[in-house]
Amino acid sequence: MKDSGHGSLLLLSNEIQLLLSEERTALSLLRTGIAVFALPLSVLGLLIATSGSYRFHEVVLLLWPLLVLSAVLVVLGGYLSVKGLLEVHRCDRRVRELKARNQQAARLLDGDAVLPR
Repeated sequence: MKDSGHGSLLLLSNEIQLLLSEERTALSLLRTGIAVFALPLSVLGLLIATSGSYRFHEVVLLLWPLLVLSAVLVVLGGYLSVKGLLEVHRCDRRVRELKARNQQAARLLDGDAVLPR
């Protein structure tokens, strides 16, 4: 009977580790989305800061592709950020469910329990 408890605790520990690794992946997705979102904003900020050096109607053919690419990167960055946030919330919700359902999981996640060897 003790082996069964040890096995279920080990299975629970593995499930928690899997959820936490999924959450780390979601956080890296969120970080990537923020970086992709910030890139076109900094490029456009540079163009606005140097706008006194050129005339808009002379460089409009060069600016349109840059503006389209910037818009695509903003949409991609927003998508990655939202997807990362949703995944983080899903993982957090699942961990809360495990803690509510299992006293051992709550102690394990709060740092009060030690896994038997």
